[in-house]
Amino acid sequence: MSRQLNVALIGNPNTGKTSVFNQLTGLNQKVGNYPGITVEKKEGVCKLPRGVKAHILDLPGTYSLNANSLDENVVIELLLNKNDKDYPDVAVVVTDVENLKRNLLLFTQIKDLRIPTILVINMADRMSRRGISLDVPLLEERLNTKIAVVSTRKKTGIEELKKLILECRQISTEPCVDISCIDPEYFADLRATFPKQELYKLWLVITQDVNFVNLDRNLVPDTAGFTTRSKSDLKRLQQKETILRYQFINGVLKEGYQVDVNAAKGFRATLDRVLTHKVWGYLIFFMIMLLIFQAIYDWSSYPMDFIDATFADLGEWVGQNLPPGSLTDLLSEGIIPGLGGIVIFIPQIAFLFLFISILEETGYMSRVVFLMDRVMRRFGLSGKSVVPLISGTACAIPAIMATRNIENWKERLITILVTPFTTCSARLPVYLIIIALVIPNTRFMGMNVQGLTLMGLYLLGFGVAVFSAWVLNKVLQIKSKTFFVVEMPNYKLPLVKNVLITVVEKTKSFVFGAGKIILAISIVLWFLASNGPGDDFDRASEIVTAEASNTQELPEHLAEKIASYKLQHSYIGIMGRAIEPVIAPLGYDWKIGIAIISSFAAREVFVGTLATIYSVGSDKEETIKNRMESEINASTGEKLFTLPSGVSLLLFYAFAMQCMSTIAIVKRETNSWKWPIGQLVTMTIFAYVVALIAYQVLK
Repeated sequence: MSRQLNVALIGNPNTGKTSVFNQLTGLNQKVGNYPGITVEKKEGVCKLPRGVKAHILDLPGTYSLNANSLDENVVIELLLNKNDKDYPDVAVVVTDVENLKRNLLLFTQIKDLRIPTILVINMADRMSRRGISLDVPLLEERLNTKIAVVSTRKKTGIEELKKLILECRQISTEPCVDISCIDPEYFADLRATFPKQELYKLWLVITQDVNFVNLDRNLVPDTAGFTTRSKSDLKRLQQKETILRYQFINGVLKEGYQVDVNAAKGFRATLDRVLTHKVWGYLIFFMIMLLIFQAIYDWSSYPMDFIDATFADLGEWVGQNLPPGSLTDLLSEGIIPGLGGIVIFIPQIAFLFLFISILEETGYMSRVVFLMDRVMRRFGLSGKSVVPLISGTACAIPAIMATRNIENWKERLITILVTPFTTCSARLPVYLIIIALVIPNTRFMGMNVQGLTLMGLYLLGFGVAVFSAWVLNKVLQIKSKTFFVVEMPNYKLPLVKNVLITVVEKTKSFVFGAGKIILAISIVLWFLASNGPGDDFDRASEIVTAEASNTQELPEHLAEKIASYKLQHSYIGIMGRAIEPVIAPLGYDWKIGIAIISSFAAREVFVGTLATIYSVGSDKEETIKNRMESEINASTGEKLFTLPSGVSLLLFYAFAMQCMSTIAIVKRETNSWKWPIGQLVTMTIFAYVVALIAYQVLK
């Protein structure tokens, strides 16, 4: 046997597929995109007995092999292409014990592809409460497969599943049903024309928009009727196939699956009536969000203060103990402060992902999507637009990718264009540091005012996104009608392992993704801030000393003036002063201007940029927050970060695009530069005008 097996993990949404994946792989997993397309690819490694490794590929959730979205197409294309490096040696179909009938439709289709297929019946811990009993040997015999009854919550059945994966070669590949009976003449002709191809594979290629490299559609003669059959005829045959499969499934479950109808019921329906109520549902959701943002501020303050002080001490230690020179300055004034500007926010970002993961694990997030559909419809958005808008609170890039399941292209386009308004986690470091500087750390009615401000920014972003969608809907005149369908999973207690893996992976992805950019930008910024053209920079010490010779300047004040003079006449100072006339009406100085420009690479770079700029020639003992708090605006002589300038900056970042990765993904999704450039220009102008009004009014 090969020392590595390719395992495809397949299943309907909300069957616990991710839980099974996490149990098999733990933290030995990575997330990327399929080559050439913006669909998430999640894979990991599982160690099996006898030294064999399994490469587990967690495929996107799909209800059947009759594809309606790009996610489902990914599943089909992999299962049809034996030349793909990820083509599975065995398919593991994960089902939910309470929805076995619906889940088995996908299982029977995959079995027809003659791939060794294991059936996982998940959530076995719910069987007794729901009055469910299974005759596993009978089900294995009738379905012609091997079954693992699993409870990821109680961690049972996973070892049995690993054993079945190891012995996958012994699993029968015989189909469950004979689909040719739905139209014997048609399928006989199909088999005769392509005698070397699997019948069901041919059927999928004809009925789906899939590019299968081993089959040339042009080889099918038109006289055979394969390519000239109308879409309605093919759809009718697909419906017959589905009916045939469910007839088979009903017969199997009638013998091997029993449910006591008097077992526990009614709790879910009662809870759904409350959580999706047209009044109480919104109030409960608002209160949950309020508690989350309060917790983010209150719980994370201690680790954040520790991290801030640690990086300040580290920068000071490096500056004092390493040999003087450019490398030491780069480390103490560039790299360490730059990285400290992002690492400090790990606690708050981790808490945000923690709460989001818990809401998803419990099944509540699906209720939120259903609840918000009522609002979205009034503004011309599809109910499916809610998913990208909500997931945009983590990152706009996967949120924009998630619009792929919106069928109508105009509704999808509107969703893509407004999603960047929702507050993503990259904005969080900017919000947190500015709020900490300009909003009092007091309480209102027992709630932290800074936490209320943060929640207000999230609501503001969502509100502007919805309003923008309404405007675009009027402009683009969408008249098509779509239907919103969302599955309501059962309520369940969140699995600690799933939550922890999500928090670790998402936080790690955020830190390392931003860290690479920040490290590169910190080095560039340090160089630009530590060097400059002409005598003004080279003779800064002489010039400042001469100007101060007539005053009784203290040595430490003189050193600060020299450092400030050099910074103003450095390359970065010259660039900053060049754009200062444009940003001065917003209450910003040239240093903030440089931070805004550099943060176009990634919003979170803003804080790291300021940390690097303020660290050049400054007192290393000060923390990032203290240095920003004491910064003076040279043109006004007042503190730089005041309530007017702080609010202006918060609003600018709430509405500005400020992310080149988002622009790139919008271009890729719309296949045009027209939309992302229009989006960038419109959002930047809007952000500038709002920030200008806010500063001038509050000043």
